[in-house]
Amino acid sequence: MFIKRLLHYLNPATLLGPSSGNGSLRFMHGINRISILLFLLGIAVMVYRAMAR
Repeated sequence: MFIKRLLHYLNPATLLGPSSGNGSLRFMHGINRISILLFLLGIAVMVYRAMAR
């Protein structure tokens, strides 16, 4: 269930969905998406480097 919600949140189609009137809230959600993607990228790099040894 958590992974399903995370994938829905990171889906590019939902990124361009109907916008709320609050611009700062929309900006905050964009920053959160970027930070989650960078975290997952970092985890993937760590796993790759551990497997390459």
